[in-house]
Amino acid sequence: MNGAEILVNALLSGGVDVCFANPGTSEMHFVAALDRYPKMRCVLGLFEGVVTGAADGYFRMSGKPASTLLHLGPGLANGVSAIHNAMKANSGMVNVVGDHASWHLAYDAPLTSDLDGIARPVSHWLKRAHAPDDIARHAVEAIEAARSRPPAIATLILPGDAAWNEAETAFHHGEVKGEISLGRGYSAPQQAAIDAAAKALKSGEPSVLFLGGEAVRGPAMELVGKIVAKTGAQVFSQTFCARAERGAGRVSAARLPYPVDHAVAALKDYRHVITVQAAAPVGFFAYPGKPSLLADPEAEIHSLCSLSEDPMQALEALAEAVGALNAEPKREIRPAEMPLPTGGLNPLSIAQALAALLPDNAIVVDESITTGLNSYALTAAAKPHDWLMNMGGSIGFAPPVATGAAVACPDRKVLCITGDGSAMYSLQALWTQAREGLDVTTIVYSNRTYQILQMEFAGVGAGKPGPSARAMMDIGNPDLDWVKLGEGMGVPSVKVTTAEEFSAALARSMAEQGPSLIEVVL
Repeated sequence: MNGAEILVNALLSGGVDVCFANPGTSEMHFVAALDRYPKMRCVLGLFEGVVTGAADGYFRMSGKPASTLLHLGPGLANGVSAIHNAMKANSGMVNVVGDHASWHLAYDAPLTSDLDGIARPVSHWLKRAHAPDDIARHAVEAIEAARSRPPAIATLILPGDAAWNEAETAFHHGEVKGEISLGRGYSAPQQAAIDAAAKALKSGEPSVLFLGGEAVRGPAMELVGKIVAKTGAQVFSQTFCARAERGAGRVSAARLPYPVDHAVAALKDYRHVITVQAAAPVGFFAYPGKPSLLADPEAEIHSLCSLSEDPMQALEALAEAVGALNAEPKREIRPAEMPLPTGGLNPLSIAQALAALLPDNAIVVDESITTGLNSYALTAAAKPHDWLMNMGGSIGFAPPVATGAAVACPDRKVLCITGDGSAMYSLQALWTQAREGLDVTTIVYSNRTYQILQMEFAGVGAGKPGPSARAMMDIGNPDLDWVKLGEGMGVPSVKVTTAEEFSAALARSMAEQGPSLIEVVL
């Protein structure tokens, strides 16, 4: 058994049975091993950012890591942007990165690079296999790291000779399953933190719960709702969350506004900010004359539990401490009728159509940035769904993450909403969706501009843009044709220009299976 076969076996033994891949010469023995071990589902991406982004989406929806297969330093570098987003979202993944055979590195061939140096900043766990007999042990460690709390990015560098050489000791599928099936669980929250949060909530001073991580998921939100109902505290989620469970019948949290002025205004009256699996609220960027910390400078920040601590245990203890265990939380109520919008396409009419037409148990992957700013609040009472957001800010996020989410949840409709500028970073994901027959509807808001940059240009006080500056924020001339781009990737596509056309296209897509694309011309 060679090293590549051992690695595939070890991954399968640890429950890692999906591999998103863009392989090259150094990884051909891993590719050959897939023929012998068909339980490993290998999904091809035409760009490494699609590969690593899909692994992020897969983890967010399945709760378990996938593997990636990448080619040398340049291949990993192409995937780093999406790994950055995955790190910020605390998604676990096991990156397998092929390298030159160990004896070939000394010749400085064209693709030789400081692979370890590229991998280190985007890996919580990093090792290089020097021989086939190292691989099973390294794979166990990598999977344990990816499954830990918080989950981690694990990177195993696999030189060509470690992959193709025969091991001295055979490895049999399943023999290490007990060691790596669960990884490390949450630690218990600190009693002192629970006591401090309870004291703040009982003080009578205005308080707010600030949520991230798994605290914006169903069971935790039930407890949050009880605490809010008992104490009168406000609740905000982070502006961007890895996965929020929301919709009719569920407890919801307001989303902290993105613009700094709006966020500061939202938090200014609160004397206590209690964070739950979240850092203190800070601005996405620095702006001249504006604060980085968004809470009032006089407010006390209390950390109820960190990302490594159990949010359910912390919230249950807090609910008990404030006498809220029997309180009835306020839930979102879906209106008896949700009429479809008519007339022009704008952020309001788009959000109204989404709220009316989202199917039960949908997964929304949101990178709409500017056009979609109204969508989150106005879909709070839509049918129950999950909402995935870009916590790392590196654009091109939505199409790959939607791809991975669809692989993880083949029985659920995935809705990917993105801007035309963002989608151009990773449109190759459409091809993977078509090849795999994934049930993903991609909505591209086509305003032919980097509209967020126009906002930020004003926000940082850069003055009035002239012709050269405007050209850097304009992606027309020539205009992108998303119907042709989608169809060129094998995805049925349509262009809409009115609210009626959008609602009809969205309803049709929600009723059908398989990938589709709707270009929304704004």
